[in-house]
Amino acid sequence: MNDPRGAAEPAAAVAVPEAVSALGSGTGLAAGSAQDGPRSPGARRAALGPVVLVVAGGLSVQFGAAVAVLLMPRAGALGVVTLRLAAAALVLLVVCRPKLRGYSRADWGTVVAFGIAMGGMNTLFYQAAERIPLGAAVTLEVLGPLVLSVVASRRLVNLVWAALALGGVVLLSGGGFDRLDPAGAAYALGAGAMWAAYIVFSARTGRRFPQADGLALAMVVAAVLSLPLGIMEAGSKLLVPSILGLGVAVALLSSVLPYTLELMALRRLPAPTFAILMSLEPAIAATAGFLILDQALSTTDALAIALVIGASMGAVRSQARGLGKR
Repeated sequence: MNDPRGAAEPAAAVAVPEAVSALGSGTGLAAGSAQDGPRSPGARRAALGPVVLVVAGGLSVQFGAAVAVLLMPRAGALGVVTLRLAAAALVLLVVCRPKLRGYSRADWGTVVAFGIAMGGMNTLFYQAAERIPLGAAVTLEVLGPLVLSVVASRRLVNLVWAALALGGVVLLSGGGFDRLDPAGAAYALGAGAMWAAYIVFSARTGRRFPQADGLALAMVVAAVLSLPLGIMEAGSKLLVPSILGLGVAVALLSSVLPYTLELMALRRLPAPTFAILMSLEPAIAATAGFLILDQALSTTDALAIALVIGASMGAVRSQARGLGKR
């Protein structure tokens, strides 16, 4: 798993995480695997395993985000981010006990970049969730991985998917982002850019560090970066037992569990399949917002989210077909 080539690869060379470079990986759900012939029930269960991990991670992170929104009036968006990342870092350090020796400068550069991407993604996303509905925030955020897929594939058909996604965004904004709150929309788009970076560096970290050691170290980087911001906004509120307890719950739901599941899945799942599953995040977020935050979607909003999900899936499937022909 500690592939030394990861840090040397340019980010533009991948559409989605390059954790598994071969689309026909034996344990993955590869496109174009017809040559493999019929699979035994055991093989099918092995192939389904990483898919279940990604879906479970998506459910955990979005319902955790909904709980975080409930906590924001008491601790602020930056305070919630600090609680989430700091608690997650402590839990992962205790559980993983990562070693600090034996890694190259490139390994440390990768894990620091992963931590920066993780911290930026969380900080920007919670700023967005404080201002706009959860489903809308994740819909805009998912444009980051979509753009990464479209740009890296360099295929004309992906312009169609980009146009479809743009149509969804226009519908979501109602012709102008003032309906959503321009700052919230901008924060969500920034979180999307960080999400794209997170996908790339999560895969590279998973290959360079055993188990979840890299995740634990990256979480420490993210927590250290967010700590000054959280203290400035929330101060001593971060130590109130009830707020601290909810912060730990958010950390487990939104960081420890989903990131660990995704890291495990990325080692076994073809990148296009992973990205298709991640494209379902807006629908999961909208469901969590409805069930926990009473954020009902209009018909137009639901259509907009469906367009973005469809565009993401289409772009990734096109990328998979393109790779399969090489």
